[in-house]
Amino acid sequence: MLVLLRFVARLPLPLLHLIGAALGWLVYLLSPRYRRMLGHNLDIAGLNTKRLRFSVVVETGKGALEIPAVWLRPLDRVAELVTDIRGWEEVEKAAARREGVIVTTPHIGCWEIVGQYVASRMPITVMYSPPNIKALEPLMRAGRNRGAAMKSVAADFGGVRAMLKALKRGEAIGILPDQVPGAGEGEWVEFFGWPAYTMTLLWRLSEQTGAPVLLCHAQRLPGGRGYRFAAEPLLAPRPPESPVRALNRSLEHLIRRYPEQYLWGYNRYKVPAGVRPPAA
Repeated sequence: MLVLLRFVARLPLPLLHLIGAALGWLVYLLSPRYRRMLGHNLDIAGLNTKRLRFSVVVETGKGALEIPAVWLRPLDRVAELVTDIRGWEEVEKAAARREGVIVTTPHIGCWEIVGQYVASRMPITVMYSPPNIKALEPLMRAGRNRGAAMKSVAADFGGVRAMLKALKRGEAIGILPDQVPGAGEGEWVEFFGWPAYTMTLLWRLSEQTGAPVLLCHAQRLPGGRGYRFAAEPLLAPRPPESPVRALNRSLEHLIRRYPEQYLWGYNRYKVPAGVRPPAA
């Protein structure tokens, strides 16, 4: 598998996206479970049109095929794939406070390249959860560890402690905010109108260190022309809205801008083991 992925990583981005689009359709046609989850999540968001659904299938396939290139190419070559940069001054302004920078990146566009691009300009520690395919974990860890520039830590107590240390050094950390956290690590708040168990870690880290939270993402440009990196502040809570709900509202705002590039096939509304379901 590693030999195959290394070969895939060398292919030009336009070709990767072309093959990925075909792969996306293959998975969609062969997996009833994926079709149901995709349609269910788009229904909740009120976005389930045939045109958007088909675009999501294509973009999801592209996203799967571009990951080997992001993980296995040298860091400088990965950073070169970012051909348009918006809002980097927000990162610099946050870093100037010397309290660290919390980079939060939802599953939209090429989320894997966000941490890599930040790592090309400042040190970053990223948190990861083990993949469902265990054989991919060593590859994922290798792709997310880039010497002093980028380190990956597990989503456990030791990982949280490592991220606190990175913030106290004035460095950046990276967290995916739309993964379902474990029991005791989240709260039920609305996401597109439905309750979703949402992590509280971002705000705990920000409160403990004073580090600002930035919403960063990398939009996939058409024709394999690379990616547009963008950084922006999160939307401020609207009292009595909690910061966790404001986080989800920020994600909704971003996703509505680029709905075709969001990972709608993920079971965002599941009830984690040991967590009481939300009140009806």
